Amino acid sequence: MIDTNYFKSVRILDGGMGQELLSKGLQSKGSLWSASALLEKKYHQLVIDAHLNFINAGANVIVTNNFSARRVRMIENKANDQFEYANKIAGELALKAKELSNKNIMIAGSLPAQNDTYVKDERDSKIIESGFLDQALCLQQYVDFYYLDVMSSLRECQIALSVTEKIKIPALVGLHIKANGKLPSGEKVYDVISECKKYNILGIILSCVSPEIIEQIADELSKLEIPYGYKANLWKLNDPLPHTAWIKDPDQIGTNPIEVLGTRDDYSDEMFYNFSKKMIDKGATIIGGCCEIKPKHIKKVSELLN
Repeated sequence: MIDTNYFKSVRILDGGMGQELLSKGLQSKGSLWSASALLEKKYHQLVIDAHLNFINAGANVIVTNNFSARRVRMIENKANDQFEYANKIAGELALKAKELSNKNIMIAGSLPAQNDTYVKDERDSKIIESGFLDQALCLQQYVDFYYLDVMSSLRECQIALSVTEKIKIPALVGLHIKANGKLPSGEKVYDVISECKKYNILGIILSCVSPEIIEQIADELSKLEIPYGYKANLWKLNDPLPHTAWIKDPDQIGTNPIEVLGTRDDYSDEMFYNFSKKMIDKGATIIGGCCEIKPKHIKKVSELLN
């Protein structure tokens, strides 16, 4: 199991698996996006290769590719009968990539927000808990720690952390932050992190957030006396919308999210390096990417370890 002090030193996380897979030829189905690669065996090698691309670029940590395999998304796409298979194969493929790399990397098990992404989950706590638990148990044997992937409220974090504590595997908490510097729930970052610190957590990162928003609240994070950092996105929209806000016909989903959310092709690996160097100077130790952060970005920032 991972050393609880692991993120006190600078570590490089991977980038956006979903966008990497789509760019390499994945034909997604419905709103499954990256999870489509788990359900079809012909894409399994593509998942392994995408993990390896980030490992070879210098990532110390890879995240399992089950972000879109949450229960609600599987039901939405009439694939709920394959829920357990999809989540377990995500763990298997990550482990296979680690073995092929012959590198001592860590595997983080993705526990995504259990309803829509980027919005507060208002459902009953027991429903949310069941979603987290089902995914966590599928991944348990493959991962070094869990990654709470794009959380939008303290309540979601607390429910997820109650699950990870029962399983006795620590977690890295990923909070989504809006342009106003607060979670989608309206809660302040400081207040949420203060409560999360009561659990067995490895650190806090800003999850699928633009570099500009990250920089905006970096000083606040540096005061929290806990390892912190980010998985930055390169969407054009500072406040990305959940897929349910822009997809009206479930049978016609399958488009690449960049067609709606946009991509910042002009944000170079050098720019990501300079941004990351600035964040490390401010005390950040967890450096990585989310949507549209490619292996070239990770390769460049990995130079910061040297």
